[in-house]
Amino acid sequence: MILNNDDYQEDDDNLFEHHSFIAAPSQSPLRVDKFIMNFVENASRNKIQAAAKDGAIFVNNMTVKSNYKVKPGDKVQVMFAHPPYENLLTPEDIPLDIVFEDDDLMVVNKAAGMVVHPGHGNYSGTLINALLHHFNGLPLNSDNRPGLVHRIDKDTSGLLVVAKTEQAMTHLARQFFDKTSERSYAALVWGSVEHDKGTVEGNIGRHPKNRLQNTIFLGDDEYKGKPAITHYEIQERLGYVTLLTCRLETGRTHQIRVHMKHIGHTLFNDARYGGDAVLKGTTFTKYKQFVQNCFSVLPRQGLHAQSLGFEHPVTGKRLSFTTPLPNDMQLCIEKWRNYASHAQM
Repeated sequence: MILNNDDYQEDDDNLFEHHSFIAAPSQSPLRVDKFIMNFVENASRNKIQAAAKDGAIFVNNMTVKSNYKVKPGDKVQVMFAHPPYENLLTPEDIPLDIVFEDDDLMVVNKAAGMVVHPGHGNYSGTLINALLHHFNGLPLNSDNRPGLVHRIDKDTSGLLVVAKTEQAMTHLARQFFDKTSERSYAALVWGSVEHDKGTVEGNIGRHPKNRLQNTIFLGDDEYKGKPAITHYEIQERLGYVTLLTCRLETGRTHQIRVHMKHIGHTLFNDARYGGDAVLKGTTFTKYKQFVQNCFSVLPRQGLHAQSLGFEHPVTGKRLSFTTPLPNDMQLCIEKWRNYASHAQM
């Protein structure tokens, strides 16, 4: 179980809790530095060991060394003398690609590489830092994130709606919860997808062995995840890769990335889920070099939040937005289109 404490707590010694975890009942003995690495993205083992040396790692309210073996039920905390940086939100003059704006909301086309909100290892340059520069008094969502109704991954590009008033936040958040909003993504995946359209269903939750990934839980393990449904339709077959439109019925973390991997079609160049290897195609050196060139053109997963639809929280009018593929995805697709037209497969 993970206890995320966005409203940071301060203990009697004026230390601030940055991370808090409770080891699962099935936890096998594991060094606390390795245990924390499984949970905290971008945390190097050297930094964790340095934190332990400084007395910042606690287990069951006692400081421990980095070689302490975590046991089932242990409460592991990382405590520092300063608040978490993600709680110290600072405005930054970062340009925004605004697709639509009125007094109640704004639709932004987020570039790949921009983190949506501050977190471990990403304390500046985020969408929230930019929003705070452009607007005062943005409403907080249930996670105390100003303006955010929903989010997309750092290396996913595309459309996000931002609430500018409390009424808009409440109304828009309810639409996402009730699944009345519409979201579709362009996804470049490995392999030739068999059916022209289909649906992937499977509860999504944290991967038990790789805590930086999510995975699907089926059968007796369904209770470990949350229900997730993705509808897909083929837009173009490009030989060893396929361009899909994926429509979300739910909005779980990494949902498309997990569902596509589950059906054997990992997103192209999705490093976290293994898509940055040559998963389909030939063994020829020339082909491998072609794929590497495609990776260079598209240095992130091939996923773009292309369309977004919802009801305006004040007027009730249905709003729909579409944004074209960014240059990196377009160039990569063109390379595959050209390859597929000349190759014999």
